[in-house]
Amino acid sequence: MSGQKFIKAVDKLTITFIVDNCIEWMTKLPPGFILEVPQHLSHPDVPLDPVTGVPFIDLENYCYGAHGFSALIETEVKGLESHLTLLDTGPNSRTIIRNIEVLQVPIKHIERIILSHWHCDHSGGMLAFLHHHQMRVSQDTSTPACMLDLHPDRPIAHGITARGSGVVVGRLPPDPMFTQIEAVGGVVEKHAEGHAVAGSAVWVSGEIPQVTHFEGGLPSGVQWVEKDGQGVWMKEEDIMDERYTAIDVIRKGLVISRCECCTYYLCSHAGIVNVVKDAVETFNCPVYMIIGGLHLAGMELVERIPPTVDYLANKM
Repeated sequence: MSGQKFIKAVDKLTITFIVDNCIEWMTKLPPGFILEVPQHLSHPDVPLDPVTGVPFIDLENYCYGAHGFSALIETEVKGLESHLTLLDTGPNSRTIIRNIEVLQVPIKHIERIILSHWHCDHSGGMLAFLHHHQMRVSQDTSTPACMLDLHPDRPIAHGITARGSGVVVGRLPPDPMFTQIEAVGGVVEKHAEGHAVAGSAVWVSGEIPQVTHFEGGLPSGVQWVEKDGQGVWMKEEDIMDERYTAIDVIRKGLVISRCECCTYYLCSHAGIVNVVKDAVETFNCPVYMIIGGLHLAGMELVERIPPTVDYLANKM
């Protein structure tokens, strides 16, 4: 990426995980991370057990895990300017709606949805979310329409292949079409290049440069391509529409004001080292935190693990 880019540094960054592959209630987390259980137990409306007098852990009102991802990004600058941005929408309609209701997400204040890439486990809840948002808009006319930040190259279809054979064994659910998004109140913005949103506090990348020798994309990926009325499955190891987001967070606790780049990344189809290298080159700023999957599971990817760990541990 040519030329250094600038985004507005934020004083406070809050991330709420709306959808993730698993639900974890018991593990002790590092400082700054809060599990779902204490959030529920500290809520002013938590039901109390009349026998023991302690709060109920009401599992009917806890989040579901699902194969996919969605996170709410809240940025705040000097206590005056704040923005809510939703990054991806999980794999289906049920999970996103249940979890935003359980977490009492202020849905009408979400200004924008950023889709990291066109895969159904990231886009599958989009239409349901927009329908839910539209209902809130109808109840409160002051609520603005939700912007959809999308890569313009929406694939016709994605498929999966049997590992090692190249045989296509199934088609993934379709991503929402632009017309479907607009029909439920979404305002589509198509971006192939890097750009800033949320009051210039959140950076959305463009195409991620492939510069490492050991990161080779998604081995089993295929895409349906049509030309002259004919369709065929083509290999899609490099997910070219994939994007990451980055937020510049002012480091707290020191007199010397120093900024660090907090990089979000979702699936790392392009390779997490490629992502980090691009973020550092774009902002000339060290990476403080990485959030998201690395796509390094499976025997066919095991050779990528040592150089990835070496870079993140020793060279970042």
